[in-house]
Amino acid sequence: MAKNEGFVKEIADIEADFPQWYTDVVLKTKLVDYGPVKGTMVIRPYGYAIWENIQRELDARFKAAGVENAYFPLLIPMSFMTKEAEHVEGFAPEVAVVTHAGGEKLQEPLVVRPTSETIIGHMFGKWVESWRDLPLRQNQWCNVMRWEKTTRPFLRTSEFLWQEGHSVYATGEEAERETLRMLSLYETFAREVLAMPVLTGRKTEKEKFAGAVATYGMEAMMHDGKSLQSGTTHYMGQNFAKAFGVQFTDKDGSLKYGYTMSYGVSTRLIGALIMTHGDGRGLVLPPPVAPVQVVIVPVAMQKEGVLAACKELAFGLEAAGLRVKVDDSDNSPGWKFNEWEMKGVPVRLELGPRDIAAGKVVAMRRDTLEKSELSLAEAPALVVELLRAVTEGLYEKAARRMRERIVTAETLDELLSGVSGGFVRAGWCGDRACEDKVKEFAQATARVIDGEHTQKTCVCCGKQAAHTVFFARAY
Repeated sequence: MAKNEGFVKEIADIEADFPQWYTDVVLKTKLVDYGPVKGTMVIRPYGYAIWENIQRELDARFKAAGVENAYFPLLIPMSFMTKEAEHVEGFAPEVAVVTHAGGEKLQEPLVVRPTSETIIGHMFGKWVESWRDLPLRQNQWCNVMRWEKTTRPFLRTSEFLWQEGHSVYATGEEAERETLRMLSLYETFAREVLAMPVLTGRKTEKEKFAGAVATYGMEAMMHDGKSLQSGTTHYMGQNFAKAFGVQFTDKDGSLKYGYTMSYGVSTRLIGALIMTHGDGRGLVLPPPVAPVQVVIVPVAMQKEGVLAACKELAFGLEAAGLRVKVDDSDNSPGWKFNEWEMKGVPVRLELGPRDIAAGKVVAMRRDTLEKSELSLAEAPALVVELLRAVTEGLYEKAARRMRERIVTAETLDELLSGVSGGFVRAGWCGDRACEDKVKEFAQATARVIDGEHTQKTCVCCGKQAAHTVFFARAY
């Protein structure tokens, strides 16, 4: 009997064909559908609810840190993109351009934003006048467009949703500190909300954001051992401030350029969740972002009092602040079990006549598939604790996998062996040629620089290592 036979037949085997498993899961659970324009996706209600929960949780953290939300235009004058040379060169292959509007050719083409450093830099240049205006810290939730050649839902699409924060400071030290602070905020969010362990660190010059002085990344390990860049922060120095005239009068009366930084995460986080926590039955969602945290399945629903008891239980759970669904459809309990398991609901409660008579309810954790009996009267408090245990369990499972699948390599052959199933920690001399050779030889890239370990020699050329780097194959 095939491993999946008996509960889920609609999705590929996660171990035999992980890419197909991923595609099957996002379509079968109705997270997304393909848009009519190549490379676009339609985020369906179940998928968008996950994004709303991510957005709400992250937005609260931004505001607690003193960041304000704003919104900036979708269309950017082409001349803005050419003001920062490295930036325009980096994004040129991905830019979509509007040349006609209102039936007429535009005097200046407009770029559909691939990111907003340029237009936000322009506006900050208007708003910042005095040292009293600093720091200026704003964020926007929006869509961006990057004309990708190879696409996959959530992971890489031509249009996607994200947040992008942008700040201006009076000094480089403050801007650099904010760059690292937001990276730490992302790391904590990944752990506490997404139950997802990540590696953080500085990117190499080759991998940094176009126009940045320094880029820092957050890398998550997927089920197949590949890396997914799940968030970035960027220290821009004065590159964009000088390009867009972001100047202020300092306390001593002198005119100075500000220092800027930016940071962002996107709907790619949903793909990260799927590929970090999913299993052979489908999705496994962390409770903080699950659209439905608890599903109640009535057993022998036609019998008197069962549905009423389920609804009363749901009322108590909702009063405890949980997102609850009573599945009162006319499908069989077995069908419902399969359906909600595939959709990744963290906790399922089964309630029938015998349970009601005994004052009990059967609970199943989606992460472990373990069942237990809970007191019906105490169910709300017990389920809250159960959901907390699910979040912790998901994190520990993913963290254990990451620890077990990080190896150290001293030669290219060892690196090649290691990246076939995980991350590799290796020395690097700092030479771009060696970084390029690793990619050519092992189809792996430098994800982030490891600030905790020191390898003595470069994995490629054998010379003294300047850095220790995590290499991996990546999505």
